Amino acid sequence: MATDIDLNTVSREDAGTSHSRRMRRDGSVPAVVYGAGKDSIKVSISHNELLKKLNNEAFLNSILTIKVDDKEESVLIKNIQVHPSKRQVMHLDLQRVRSDVAIKVSVPLAFINDDTAVGVKMSGGTVTPLMNEVEISCLPKDLPERLEVDVEALELDDMLYLEDIVVPEGVEISLLTQEEPANEPIVAVRLLQIQEEEPEVEELAEGEEGEEGEEGVEAAADGEEASDSSESKGESEDSKEE
Repeated sequence: MATDIDLNTVSREDAGTSHSRRMRRDGSVPAVVYGAGKDSIKVSISHNELLKKLNNEAFLNSILTIKVDDKEESVLIKNIQVHPSKRQVMHLDLQRVRSDVAIKVSVPLAFINDDTAVGVKMSGGTVTPLMNEVEISCLPKDLPERLEVDVEALELDDMLYLEDIVVPEGVEISLLTQEEPANEPIVAVRLLQIQEEEPEVEELAEGEEGEEGEEGVEAAADGEEASDSSESKGESEDSKEE
């Protein structure tokens, strides 16, 4: 099950782009807390503390306990915005959760025994994930950090599907419980196709071959003319001597 993690927050009144920029310059991350039938509130979080929490793989899929104005609330990170080129968190959306209400969360899939899969050892295949995460529905207390998928028995060209995932009690996979269930593939064992590069053949520009050929013909013709001229001259001199 997911681990409860404490996250320190400070309530804030100011809003707007300029205020958010000042907060980030001062080392804080703007965030909003909403849901559970209550008014949304604005808070700030220490950026350094947040980065440390993010080093924990379970952080993004865990129930977080925050304290706002001396009141503790249980929340989930519903959305996180990061800077496109820097290791900087720009904004957080925190959704309140109630212990008696099911939540929908995307959790990562962890494929285990991939290096000992039958299709890998016997046929030289490669375990190829087709999904990296899956949306589940459960009560907050039943939220798993991840779902493990054992691929050891997979032979070459075998696949596993959503229905093959062994989920903990109280957990449902959303795609399998919707009105029209979608039992999609999640992993396969395949041979990697290595495409060999064809050697590059230098092509002559159009007309080059013809020009060279013409030059060769002209040169040969000049040589023949010179030879004929020389022979004619020799015959003329011979006739004079006679």
